Amino acid sequence: MQDDLIARARTWLAEDPDPDTRDELAKLIDAGDITELSARFSGTLQFGTAGLRGELGAGPMRMNRTVVIRAAAGLAAYLKRQGHTDGVVVIGYDARHKSADFARDTAAVMTGAGLTAVVLPRPLPTPVLAFAIRHLGAIAGVEVTASHNPPRDNGYKVYLGDGSQIVPPADAEIAAEIDAIASLHDVPRPHTGWETLDDAVLEAYLARTDAVLAPGSPRTARTVYTAMHGVGKDTLLAAFARAGFPTPTLVTEQAEPDPDFPTVAFPNPEEPGAMDLSFAQARATDPDLIIANDPDADRCAAAVKDNGSWRMLRGDEVGALLAAHLVRRGATGVFAESIVSSSLLGRIAEKAGLPYEETLTGFKWIARVDGLRYGYEEALGYCVDPDGVRDKDGITAALLITELASVLKEEGRTLLDLLDDLAVEHGLHATDQLSVRVEDLSVIADAMRTLREQPPTALAGLPVTKAEDLNRGTDRLPPTDGLRYTLTGARVVVRPSGTEPKLKCYLEVVVPVPTHADLPAARAKATETLEAIKRDLSAAAGI
Repeated sequence: MQDDLIARARTWLAEDPDPDTRDELAKLIDAGDITELSARFSGTLQFGTAGLRGELGAGPMRMNRTVVIRAAAGLAAYLKRQGHTDGVVVIGYDARHKSADFARDTAAVMTGAGLTAVVLPRPLPTPVLAFAIRHLGAIAGVEVTASHNPPRDNGYKVYLGDGSQIVPPADAEIAAEIDAIASLHDVPRPHTGWETLDDAVLEAYLARTDAVLAPGSPRTARTVYTAMHGVGKDTLLAAFARAGFPTPTLVTEQAEPDPDFPTVAFPNPEEPGAMDLSFAQARATDPDLIIANDPDADRCAAAVKDNGSWRMLRGDEVGALLAAHLVRRGATGVFAESIVSSSLLGRIAEKAGLPYEETLTGFKWIARVDGLRYGYEEALGYCVDPDGVRDKDGITAALLITELASVLKEEGRTLLDLLDDLAVEHGLHATDQLSVRVEDLSVIADAMRTLREQPPTALAGLPVTKAEDLNRGTDRLPPTDGLRYTLTGARVVVRPSGTEPKLKCYLEVVVPVPTHADLPAARAKATETLEAIKRDLSAAAGI
């Protein structure tokens, strides 16, 4: 067994084009580190609907140049099998460790396969790549990013020619092409032949960002902005300048790209502590709101002053605010969200007489809704210009929420005032999440099995009126690994994360609010109910 493991590691080492990972793997082999070698050679990183994502390092269970070259070759083979014997593949990348190398390897593989590879000029936000696919009429796009994952990770996100991320069966078909590659030596990788784009694509993207705002709208809201050590700063500042907003005050410690993300444990605005420097800057400068992007700037967070202190709005709160703003501006078309997001969007759309769709989790599904005008997901993702970017876009979302703050400022009101109005109009929709990060993925599988075999009949004293195993699909949704419980005045969705080793439980409680005076009592009741649901769900799942 050990001899076989060492032999597989030596075979991998012989093909590895990267001196860094070659050195790393050679040391593990020389040391006879069977535990570490077993972890790296226990299988292969699975290519799924999020593409690839994992920890950097040597071996098939890590992100490295060998894995990326194979993925690129599999994608090229898939595209050619689909009839694309030529065509443009556009490649973008963030500022993480190895991202530029992975982008260059992808360009070489596409060029060697007879396709036309074009690479964005430098690390840029993921939405610029999603825009470039449609703008250039490309047959596919690749973004090298691990989004908001820890510094040790990187990833590989694949888009097809409509500018949206891959969905089944394309993921399985690409994975099959990857598996069919016997050796890296079989993959032609010329040293030249692809094009590095100039700033024309970025300028075209920025020109479109203006279109998300209403002509002549107020542009007075003052902001503090953090790029969270990612690639958003320059693009966001350019977009804000074009729009005529006051120049955002930067959180300077997090303004420039840094793949080590030194000021945060996790470079995700949702994680505890990630916004602390932003709050400190806001206390010093007293802006109207705080805007944060995640490292690849496809997500947008907003924070507001609430009773004298700063707090981040939930993704569901921003999602509802943007929807209400678009309705007030007379938007038409379909409003869409995923099943883990607040049902308030459906209430807003229904009241406005607009069509509404619910999809599986992820913008790969939301972006495919016919006639989409606006889509959002609770994990800080908003698509406000689907004709330009069929994916979440943290730059245009930042523009739109700042426009809304400006409109309300002119009226002597705030984002919180509008949230209060929505609660009185539609009921208080309070959401929360029970999220369990694990080292051992079997913990997640065990919890899902427990809930399937013994579904709860009540949570927080509320009877479960409907229990759905989403593995079987519904009349509106294709099958997915998830569970949904409908309760009297509440809803729970449980699913494994598609990008991180987490079990995620999405909770929503709806409390009627007769008048503004009833809001404090409604909030207290919602908080109490959410906490009780968390306790009961944890017990039911054994986590």
